[in-house]
Amino acid sequence: MSAAGRSSAVVIGASGGIGAAFEAALIEEGAYEVVHGFARSRTGADHLDLLDEASIAAAAARVAAGPPPGLVIVATGLLHEEDHGPEKALRDLDPAWLARLYAVNAIGPALVAKHFLPLMPKSRTGPVAGTGSGAPSVFAALSARVGSISDNRLGGWHGYRASKAALNMLVRNLAIEERRRSERTIVVALHPGTVDTALSRPFQGNVPPGGLFDAERAALQLLDVIEELKVTDSGKLFDFEGKEIAF
Repeated sequence: MSAAGRSSAVVIGASGGIGAAFEAALIEEGAYEVVHGFARSRTGADHLDLLDEASIAAAAARVAAGPPPGLVIVATGLLHEEDHGPEKALRDLDPAWLARLYAVNAIGPALVAKHFLPLMPKSRTGPVAGTGSGAPSVFAALSARVGSISDNRLGGWHGYRASKAALNMLVRNLAIEERRRSERTIVVALHPGTVDTALSRPFQGNVPPGGLFDAERAALQLLDVIEELKVTDSGKLFDFEGKEIAF
């Protein structure tokens, strides 16, 4: 096995639409020696619940056995659930629902970073962000354009917007702190566009023609974006075309 292959990739949320597509694409490409897929719905060693830090720590301990992770993708998100959906007005705000959105969309990914970022090598050779000595490792979390404060022109969707904005801030914070440990680790947020998954299904009627992507396409587009990242991109939010979205 070449030095380029002596690393692992980790997908958190591997049972979801985009997460499963990430896992399948990474396995098919074969650039990583091991591809770990974790999800709440999986059992045993593959179980990881964003609301249970002990399960995150257990998954990290499994990955720590090696090879070290050169890529960690948090492919999770919560927009609606049972009788709860995006709020259209202030009168719809519910504290328990807001807390759950923050727990899944912001706190969970932050806890993943807490346990997985220390496992990532300070420098490596590998398939992400170029090849050769010192290629960066990448920690990426799925965010959303609606989490951009400067891009917010419509309002509404209070909890989802705010929790994704919180995730964006956490990504920026993590990137700054991680730079002190390693100048060769990239921490980014990614906007996949509107993807044909359970998360977007109730709202697809408002998507313009050509604006709805299948999960496989979305995953491949984002992997292409990840591959082109530079260390100076750390702490930023990028869309599926690799264009930076202002926070």
